[in-house]
Amino acid sequence: MTDGDRSGLSSWHPNVARVLRATRERGLHIELRRFPEGTRTAADAARAVGCDVAQIVKSLVFVAGDQPVLVLVSGADRADPDRLSAILEPTGSWPHPPIRRATADEAREATGFAIGGIPPLGHVRPLPILIDEGLLQHEVVWAAAGLPDTVFSVAPEDLAHAADARVVAVATADPSGR
Repeated sequence: MTDGDRSGLSSWHPNVARVLRATRERGLHIELRRFPEGTRTAADAARAVGCDVAQIVKSLVFVAGDQPVLVLVSGADRADPDRLSAILEPTGSWPHPPIRRATADEAREATGFAIGGIPPLGHVRPLPILIDEGLLQHEVVWAAAGLPDTVFSVAPEDLAHAADARVVAVATADPSGR
């Protein structure tokens, strides 16, 4: 089902409706796809969608000091904390705050979404967003749309622009493929 079907946002779960509102406000026209079997992991999403795992957007929440940061990486990669630390290190300030993965509660508090359904935009509060340059190699990528069974496709350049994401080199290969 597309966001242009005029069925109204009320026909969607509130999380998905929030993502649809955010994409519309930023000029993105997306098509939502639901997969009852779930798309919680990158491998699950790639299997359901029928694409390469590298085309899945993993939305990972990290905490730098007390600031949550959303990092978007390919499903075939992982965000490297050392690279992330170097990117986020405040200029002229030492020591910089430690960077760590957010807990499930911290991720939900920062974004308004549960892990497995965190979208790249539509969060409950503004967050710094980083997108790994590796995602930009694809014509189309697939991202969570607010629930672990709902995704949307988008050109990665359009996603980066709409999310006001900073393009960085933060990823390394994820041997687990999750």
